[in-house]
Amino acid sequence: MNIPQTSFPRVVIIGGGFAGLAAAKGLEEQELQVVLIDKHNYHTFQPLLYQVATGGLEPDSIAFPLRKRFNDVENYYFRLAEVTNVNSEKNEIETTIGSLEYDHLIIATGSTTNFFGNKNVEKFAMEMKSIPQSLNIRSLILENFEEALLTSDLEERKALMNFVIVGGGPTGVELAGALAEMKKGILPKDYPDLDIRLMKINLIQSSGEILKGMSDKASEKAEDFLVKLGVDVWKNLRVLDYDGKMVTTNGEDHFRAETVIWAAGVKGESVSGLQNECLIERANRFKVDEFNSVIGYKNVYAIGDVACMKSEKYPYGHPMMAQPAIQQGRLLAKNIILGLKGKTQKEFEYNDKGSMATIGRNKAVVDLPKWKFQGVFAWFVWMFVHLFSLIGFRNKAIVFMNWVYNYIRFDRETRLIIRPYKNKNKHSFKE
Repeated sequence: MNIPQTSFPRVVIIGGGFAGLAAAKGLEEQELQVVLIDKHNYHTFQPLLYQVATGGLEPDSIAFPLRKRFNDVENYYFRLAEVTNVNSEKNEIETTIGSLEYDHLIIATGSTTNFFGNKNVEKFAMEMKSIPQSLNIRSLILENFEEALLTSDLEERKALMNFVIVGGGPTGVELAGALAEMKKGILPKDYPDLDIRLMKINLIQSSGEILKGMSDKASEKAEDFLVKLGVDVWKNLRVLDYDGKMVTTNGEDHFRAETVIWAAGVKGESVSGLQNECLIERANRFKVDEFNSVIGYKNVYAIGDVACMKSEKYPYGHPMMAQPAIQQGRLLAKNIILGLKGKTQKEFEYNDKGSMATIGRNKAVVDLPKWKFQGVFAWFVWMFVHLFSLIGFRNKAIVFMNWVYNYIRFDRETRLIIRPYKNKNKHSFKE
């Protein structure tokens, strides 16, 4: 890897997401050598992926180069690679570009889509965990409308304009709201010769309420916002199969749709090599103690979505969200420094700052620890929090200008098919 040898302890961080970046920041200006490894050379602000998928933002406005973040920090190194194995006996990781020894290893690989073993759904449904996947969804949406213009078969046209979103969490709710706003104010202007009334947006939730982790009031208000926007909300309905054409459920309702977006679950994106006993198989998360040490290892840590720290309050681990990841990354960095100085380390205690979701223009729900509100003010709070959380002044400025423009003009400028998504055996555009 061409990482220079040093007398300083080497901390290797796998993953440049919220958790990995928070840990790397916390280790700045210490007598350490820090090596950050990621399969992408940028950090992705995942809460806004749905806006990339629906043409509201450019992909580079929610990404930030990892090298740029640490290019003026001494003893920091970044390598573009994928970690294939951890050899804890040798204190060494194996990657696609070679091997590297470590003194401390931080696994912050985040999460991936959980299809719960349904191979057909995994094969035919769309997922939205990365920028490339969001661009695929954007291309598919636009290509389906272009294809709907060309068919004289009414049932096929309906299927091309039928969108099924599986999962009523924040991702599913926000995506459904964004599609509904496109149907209302944008697509009729782009496709005047197409009956946009045929477009259907279906949000399917297996339980009896959407935004299950939020308050009852937030759930009810979010559903009310969606229904008023024209979204069909299906509760207590579970998707059993999808063959690329038909969505089969456990009820009487089935959906013929060309686009199914799976937002129903996530699981940790673990790395191989550690003992099976420290891995929770179904969730694919590493068991960690209150200091984020992987159970059975002294110098291997897991933070963020890939870590499961069980407690009386969180028997299944902390929510797989940005805030627990950031807080764990920050505290772990402090604890590594304290440990090197021979001082007592601090146990992790999650500070729940609340949850929020936006449903569309002037429509959002916010649950804070002591205050819950919905509507226009909640929408402005949601925008401010997300804008403030973006990395880099340029990204903040671009996103803010996009939001202002979209609000004034009721438009989404990046409705571009940069790279066609559809298979070659179907109608598609050439690059």
